[in-house]
Amino acid sequence: MSAEGTRGASVEQLYRELTEEGSVELTEDASGSAAVVDGVTGQLFPEESFQFEEDLVKHSLEELLLVLVALRDADTHGKGLMDDLSTLFDARLSPGTVYPRLHDLEDEEILEMHELVRTKEYRIDDAEAAREQIQAAMRQHLTLGFVFYSALQDI
Repeated sequence: MSAEGTRGASVEQLYRELTEEGSVELTEDASGSAAVVDGVTGQLFPEESFQFEEDLVKHSLEELLLVLVALRDADTHGKGLMDDLSTLFDARLSPGTVYPRLHDLEDEEILEMHELVRTKEYRIDDAEAAREQIQAAMRQHLTLGFVFYSALQDI
C-alpha cells in the first residue's frame, strides 16, 4: 500500500495537519465546534461520511469536553455539551458519564463552573493545562494511528 491511502488523507498529511498550528483550513465563517469537526472530517475523508466510535469518544471524554467548552461562546452547560457529544461525535453518553468528568476537570482547576439560576456553565480556567491535556491525548492517538498504519503494511 502506498503512503497515500485509498481512503482520504495520507499518514504524512494527517501528521502535518495535527502538528502544524493552524494547518486545517476552515472557511472564514467556520467557528464553533460543529464547523471544526465538520471541517476536519471533511478534509480527511472528503468522499465518505465519517462516524466516531462511541468507546473512543468515551475514552477521550475529558479532552473532548475541554475542546467543546473552548469552542463554544455560550451555553456551556452539561446538557448542551452532551447534545454536542451526541450530534458531533455520535456518542449518546449518560449524565452519569459526562458530569463526573466535568466535575473532575473543575476539581483539577482546568475548568471553572459558574452557578446560574437553573444550571451550571463551564469555562476554561487554566488554558495552559487544557492545552497540555489535549496535546497529550492528540499525541497518544496519533502515535497509535501510526502503529496501526505500520501494522497494515505487514498484514
